[in-house]
Amino acid sequence: MKQYKVEITKEALQDMEDIYNYIAIDLLAPDNAMNFFENTRKPQGFGGKLMTKMMNIGHAKLSQWGFSNISVNPDAAVLDVGCGGGANIVAWLGKCGNGHVTGMDYSKVSVAESQKLNAAAIKQGKCCVVQGDVSAIPFPDAVFDYVSAFETIYFWPDLLQSFREVHRVLKPDGMFLICNECGGDNEKDEKWTEKIDGMTIYKDVQLKNILEQTGFRNIQIHKSEKGWLCITAQK
Repeated sequence: MKQYKVEITKEALQDMEDIYNYIAIDLLAPDNAMNFFENTRKPQGFGGKLMTKMMNIGHAKLSQWGFSNISVNPDAAVLDVGCGGGANIVAWLGKCGNGHVTGMDYSKVSVAESQKLNAAAIKQGKCCVVQGDVSAIPFPDAVFDYVSAFETIYFWPDLLQSFREVHRVLKPDGMFLICNECGGDNEKDEKWTEKIDGMTIYKDVQLKNILEQTGFRNIQIHKSEKGWLCITAQK
């Protein structure tokens, strides 16, 4: 039988130790288990890193479905708000080969993880990832063709102000893409608002009303068989 020699780096050993300690000490502790879900709102520490990786995998189908509802200009400038682990930046880059994609998150962990995942595109000048707050987006007026928000508006404390900021940074005729797994029609989704502090689930009518107040037009509402919600709105 052929034998293989496996070498484990110090970094890999440290990662394994961190995972063990997090599961054994933090995640399984009754008082802390609930806190793990807080990382969906703002990833922090090792639990936050783990959550961003879970988001990248768990939200993949939602992302794919959301993108199926729009057509994308390959030269587009894109802002992905609440970029999390960076998977949707990867998806945008695949659709905007001649454009530029910016990721933004208010979590330092998310910014770092997104930068790591998209390191090659950043090096090529096709992408950047910044830390920022959606209620005061750190970019000038009318610079993006698309702004996307996947599984994130639940946590925006002032939705009207945040939508105003999205509207401001979009170019004329630019598109705002919202994708939520929790579409507000399933009462079972409310369990997440009990687990995650500061989370609000919105119905399509509520979002449409706020978008109209902000000045958006051509608002289109899409719903999947699973209860997912996708809304597109034009500046």
